[in-house]
Amino acid sequence: MEELQSTEILDREILEDARKKAVRILKTAETTISAQNAQWEQKIAENVKNLEKKYAEEKKAEYERVMARLPVDKLRIKIEKIENMLKSAVENWYKSLERAQILELLGGELAIIKKQKTENNNAAAKVYGIDRNEAEIILKNVNLNCVIEEVHSESLYPSIIIDTDDVRITASVEKMIEFLLDEKRAELIEALIGRDFLGDE
Repeated sequence: MEELQSTEILDREILEDARKKAVRILKTAETTISAQNAQWEQKIAENVKNLEKKYAEEKKAEYERVMARLPVDKLRIKIEKIENMLKSAVENWYKSLERAQILELLGGELAIIKKQKTENNNAAAKVYGIDRNEAEIILKNVNLNCVIEEVHSESLYPSIIIDTDDVRITASVEKMIEFLLDEKRAELIEALIGRDFLGDE
């Protein structure tokens, strides 16, 4: 009987020791988990702070880039608007010309270029935007006897290309207009839209 009681006491002591160890293990685990959670929370907070700082820096840098580019963009838009207005004005002017005036412009340009480049009459002509009869009249006025070839062109402006034995001559209303726009651009802009347009904000 005494042996049975001793065994029961021993069993209770073993169970009590096991319970105490389990409590200590659980307590240690809870402490470890709490410490790890605190570390993760601190790390997450630091990461969020770094991301917010990075976003603010990128936002500021983008704003500065936009503001630095703004004057250039405004000037580019203004220049494009001027170019479109000049192009439109030139096209309207050209469309207002009578056919005889257009042929006179082309013939005058051809005479100037021919005089500067050659007196050779052995030539072949390609004509764009004018018909054979118109080309014959122009060529006759500048003393050129050419084999004439009519060539289709999508260009609004007529032109004549003459190939001689020693040189190529190109007379083009479009080139005349381009030269005029280059040489007289400031005067044309002032006449068209006013002196102060480029300085306006």
